[in-house]
Amino acid sequence: MAIKKYIYNPQTLDYEEYKPSKAKRLWRLSVFIFTAGIVGFAVMLLIQNTIGTPKERMQARELEFMQLQYDIINSRLQSIDNMLGEMQDRDDNIYRMIFEADPIPASMRKAGHGGSNRYLALEGYDNSEIVKETTQKLDMLESQMLVQSQSFDEVYDMAARKSEMLSCIPAIMPVKDVDIYRISSHFGHRTDPFYKVQKMHSGTDFSAPMGTKIYCTGDGVVEKVVTGSNGYGNYVLVNHGYGYKTRYAHIQKALVKTGQKVTRGENIALVGNTGKSTAPHLHYEVIKNGKAINPVDFFYNDITPEEYETILVLSEQQSMTMD
Repeated sequence: MAIKKYIYNPQTLDYEEYKPSKAKRLWRLSVFIFTAGIVGFAVMLLIQNTIGTPKERMQARELEFMQLQYDIINSRLQSIDNMLGEMQDRDDNIYRMIFEADPIPASMRKAGHGGSNRYLALEGYDNSEIVKETTQKLDMLESQMLVQSQSFDEVYDMAARKSEMLSCIPAIMPVKDVDIYRISSHFGHRTDPFYKVQKMHSGTDFSAPMGTKIYCTGDGVVEKVVTGSNGYGNYVLVNHGYGYKTRYAHIQKALVKTGQKVTRGENIALVGNTGKSTAPHLHYEVIKNGKAINPVDFFYNDITPEEYETILVLSEQQSMTMD
């Protein structure tokens, strides 16, 4: 129930009920509506700034979720980067070292991916830095993984070639079951049996009966089969590739032909006494890049370390060659 308001009328000397005019009532109503609007707007701003609308609260939760996921992704990317770093370290310092290959330069492994303009499309947003950082990490990992993949392909090829090379390099004695004390003459300067002077003996002489089997010491291709009465006499020259060749001289008979593929342990000739020779024996040479080297260093598949040491001692003793 509205409270009535009275005012004193001096003309009638009495209190009369106060009744405002229509204009004044309209003015009061306008002031009330305006004030209520201001208050309502202020309350709405307060709610929005402190609590937020349902839509804003939902968006805020989504942003928090996205930030959490970005943090998780970045953590996983960092773990992958660490593992990739370990792989690169093993690749450079173990795998490539085994196969005598140069390590991959850091400038190649850490090479950038694209220019600065690559990420322009990601700028201008509230979370641009997060997105750019994550994208840059992914691009860098992608680039490094590509380099590492190519390196592993190279290592695989080197391993395949290494296996082939190991089968080709001379690694056994050319005459089986030979007592190391029956090696009649070693590599180095020795007395020539014909001229009685010191000359370079470019191989190792194996004393053996006529017709003893001679075995190829590594996989290769027969480069020459020579028949002669001077110097080496009859001999077989095998090209093993990788700069290696072996010569089997003073033989009685060759069991292979020029151009024929041979394998380690294959019987390729018989011991003889041809050419410049004083008795039946095999003169065996190992040639690397055109230069004769000590064959004893390539007997490791047939002798023990102790026997190798004994051969080295015997090779220091002066002796006369058989050719």
